[in-house]
Amino acid sequence: MSEEIAEDSLELGEKIVNVLKTIYDPEIPVDIYELGLIYDVLVNEENDVKILMTLTSPNCPVAETLPVEVEEKVKSLNMVKDAEVEITFDPPWTQDLMSEEAKLELGLL
Repeated sequence: MSEEIAEDSLELGEKIVNVLKTIYDPEIPVDIYELGLIYDVLVNEENDVKILMTLTSPNCPVAETLPVEVEEKVKSLNMVKDAEVEITFDPPWTQDLMSEEAKLELGLL
């Protein structure tokens, strides 16, 4: 991989994370990235993005809408050709997956 492609990928990765940090779980006042709901972000050479994420519970009230919001916001980035979200519950989400910042925000530290 050339250095330029690597830099572009890094820049795109940062932009994707920044977009993810604008999406909030409606029940918890913390963004989905800091909550630890994003398990993986994969970008291929064509700038197709695949996001592996979970929800706080299988019965999450936004189970239908949150993945669509994530896809749409990531697709809105100029460098992204396409985006797909895959929901998984393996491993199940726990508060241990939250960032220190999120735990502090919610008074868990």
